[in-house]
Amino acid sequence: MHSANHWGGAFEINGAEGEAATRSRYEEEEEEKEMKTEMNMDHRDNAALRRRLDETQQSWLLGPQDPNKNKNKYVDLGCIVCSRKAFKWTLWSILIAFLVIGLPVIVAKTLPKKKTHPPPPDDYTNALHKSLLFFDAQKSGRLPKQNRIAWRGNSGMKDGSDLSDVKGGLVGGYYDAGDNLKLNFPMAFSMSMLSWSVIEYSHKYKAIGEYDHIRDLIKWGTDYLLLTFNSSSETSIDKIYSQVGVGRNGSTTPDDHYCWERPEDMDYPRPVQTSVSGPELGAEMAAALASASIVFRDDAKYSKKLVQGATALFGFARDKGKRTSYSRSNPDIAAFYNSSGYYDEYMWGAAWMYYATGNSSYLALATNPGLPNNAKAFRLTPDSTVLSWDNKLPAAELLLTRIRIFLSPGYPYEDMLKSYHNLTQLNVCCYLRQFHVFNWTRGGMIELNHGGPQPLQYVANAAFLASLFADYLNATNVPGMYCGPNYISSDVILQFAKSQVDYILGANPMNMSYLVGYGKRYPRHLHHRGASIPHDNVRHSCTGGFKWRDTPNPNPNNITGAMVGGPDRWDNFHDVRTNYNYTEPTLAANAGLVAALASLTSSGGDTIDKNTIFSAVPPLYPMAPPPPPPWKP
Repeated sequence: MHSANHWGGAFEINGAEGEAATRSRYEEEEEEKEMKTEMNMDHRDNAALRRRLDETQQSWLLGPQDPNKNKNKYVDLGCIVCSRKAFKWTLWSILIAFLVIGLPVIVAKTLPKKKTHPPPPDDYTNALHKSLLFFDAQKSGRLPKQNRIAWRGNSGMKDGSDLSDVKGGLVGGYYDAGDNLKLNFPMAFSMSMLSWSVIEYSHKYKAIGEYDHIRDLIKWGTDYLLLTFNSSSETSIDKIYSQVGVGRNGSTTPDDHYCWERPEDMDYPRPVQTSVSGPELGAEMAAALASASIVFRDDAKYSKKLVQGATALFGFARDKGKRTSYSRSNPDIAAFYNSSGYYDEYMWGAAWMYYATGNSSYLALATNPGLPNNAKAFRLTPDSTVLSWDNKLPAAELLLTRIRIFLSPGYPYEDMLKSYHNLTQLNVCCYLRQFHVFNWTRGGMIELNHGGPQPLQYVANAAFLASLFADYLNATNVPGMYCGPNYISSDVILQFAKSQVDYILGANPMNMSYLVGYGKRYPRHLHHRGASIPHDNVRHSCTGGFKWRDTPNPNPNNITGAMVGGPDRWDNFHDVRTNYNYTEPTLAANAGLVAALASLTSSGGDTIDKNTIFSAVPPLYPMAPPPPPPWKP
């Protein structure tokens, strides 16, 4: 049953052969085990060789290595180790960057800086510098220590000294022309024009270094105007001292026309003219103070004083009991600046009062159809388009057009403002030669006063209005306008303004600059007392100055910046002292020229100041129009 041998070996228990066989078998098994063990070791060795060995294991297998080998490939920077190749590339990159970028920057920083100079001033800037000096030459009263005109001194120190209600008298202000009269009406217009130019172009005055100068000139005028009425009144005033001095043509009584004396030597009576009515005078003076209050908005106290004075003056102008012209029945006033009406001054003054106060009642008055109707604005005669000391219509229309262009107040002002806008465009159209509204001289001057004397004052004013309107168009990105079916670009309008100012500055058949001190050739025999008598500390009597009036020699003192009356309709000019129509300068004419030059100069940029004029104007929200009347069957 159990035939198998479960213990191994032979079945024979006893016998030498069996024992030997068993030993031989055991030895074979042992050899076989040893061979398998050796084979397993070989497999382990191969596997070990296939694994990546660390440096220690490699050193066991490969023996000692060269210690400088790794040092040649790597650089130990302490915190990091990087390859020597990368380190070299980094150093070279830094060096190249220094040479390309750093070195030029260092050289540029170490070299002395070259000062950048603004572009040279244009001809209009040079003329503007000079034209402002005329106002320094016309100053009356105690002059400042740093007076710009060497041949002028204190004068008119006794003006109005007999007035009991004016402390210190009527000292100050400006002489109107070549005589020594002080006239409120044209003086106020001059200050209005200067202020308007500063409000629109203050950045230009600052760019040419004349901002403080022109503010001083304006203040010199407004300080005097404040003396000529009860400016401290908060309610109403009953009179204005409108003129100092008289000049009766043909008289031999010593006065400002008969005598030929320097202002510093005046020794004849200078009576003061008092106006107890005068709507045009009050409204013009109100415009002067109101516009100046915007110029001096950075001086709150003085600006408030100007507004208070302007309010009293405009109330005087609107007083129904004081509607008689200031020049009527007074030959001492009417002989010089006789007013032809006052509704244009109402429009002009109301516009400036609105800008200065923001009070909408002034805008309501300025847009009341009664004012332009009474001023005959809608008749659009050639004369109504010409700005002057007497006619403010085109200036008032442009000033009110500005409100529509930049504020667009809507109802209830829109209809009237749109009419003013249309009138302004028509005024400018009338100036353009292609429409033949005015005659022109062969030399290129528009004859706005129909060939009459002293034409340049009207030319300068028209140039200012045209240039300013072109700037309004450009400021609102409007390229032009229509004159009937004809499209007129803003460049054409601007070219008109430039052509007229260029004519004044010498581009005329006489090749003469009508601005004294500008250019190589200009008038030398001005009808001007102060300029024609030597500044030699010798006092000349009333008639003792006649020899200086009548001499053919040039004036010993150049009154730099004075624009003379101008040529005749044939472009001829006679540089003769006794012919005042050619050679006499006036305050109002020069104010228009200053404004025109400020608008045309490129110094400080070719733009206007759109916002300053609206400083006191509150936000406007158009009112809803009234509802339609109820329907009736």
